[in-house]
Amino acid sequence: MRLRSVCLGVVASFFVAVIAVTVSARSFAASSDVPAWLQAHVGNSEGQISQIVLERARALYRKKVAQGAVKNPCYFAMDATRPSDLGNGVLGRRYYVICEGSESFRAISSGHGSGRNLKGVVDFSNGKRCAKNFGNAMDSSLTAGGAYMTREAKTSFKGYYRTGAKRDVAFQRTFIQFDGEGEAANARQRVIGGHAAQVLHGLCLRKNPNSSHADHDGFVPFGKLVDYAGGRSNGCTSWSPADAQQIIPMVKDNPTTLYIYPESRDIAAVAANHSQPGTYWNASCLKEIGTPKFWPRKTLEPIIAQYRKDHPAPPPQPVPICTQP
Repeated sequence: MRLRSVCLGVVASFFVAVIAVTVSARSFAASSDVPAWLQAHVGNSEGQISQIVLERARALYRKKVAQGAVKNPCYFAMDATRPSDLGNGVLGRRYYVICEGSESFRAISSGHGSGRNLKGVVDFSNGKRCAKNFGNAMDSSLTAGGAYMTREAKTSFKGYYRTGAKRDVAFQRTFIQFDGEGEAANARQRVIGGHAAQVLHGLCLRKNPNSSHADHDGFVPFGKLVDYAGGRSNGCTSWSPADAQQIIPMVKDNPTTLYIYPESRDIAAVAANHSQPGTYWNASCLKEIGTPKFWPRKTLEPIIAQYRKDHPAPPPQPVPICTQP
């Protein structure tokens, strides 16, 4: 029995190696259609974009340009099979900003969907470093790969926070809505988009009747500003505050495309250990997660709905009054 287990482990490792090595060879094989300056950024190393991700992102962008839906000179791509956290405070760069006209390529960090653990029922949660579970179900907090378009920008007031200089600052976060296609077609329904990885924690109400954001009793929300660029999201694309300041103006009133890898077909191919053309997964994350899984909405949404029915959320509690000035 022990020998059989060892053999199975060797076989599994062999398939992982085949996927990684085969794709690596393909990824470094230059495509004649990709300009030389951009081809120099193609590969599976940190800061590079894998061949299949670039090919699909370019195809989507060109299609939308040809249709007249996009006039933006830049387009985006994301490889959610790569690690989000490289350790020692270093974030993995797996979100790509490509502007071919100006020969500009940037690789930046981006979070993936956290998923959820419905205790006692099903666990489709993801770790901080690598994503194992993907899907398009409502309230799943999972990343869904596929074709997207950036749409309207919505800026909303979240509350106040205090800086190191003991100055109260209004926190307003801009959200870029995405519209998806195919399996990602319910992106708007899921409120999937892009925003800075910042949130206010520990909210309380503070008296500030002079604020334009005060409620009818003169109170405003106040909390601690938390940067979770190295963490996970509810399925949205989250950027560091510095990167968000550059990305959001690029697409405000000027939509472009975003291609997120992997799609369900890619996940199925890797899960089946098929080293077929187009099969790719980051080798480091594949070793960590084992077998990736896609959760289709038709399967997962009824489970989530039943769990919500069996475990109703407690009634909302009023935001407390701040105890410190």
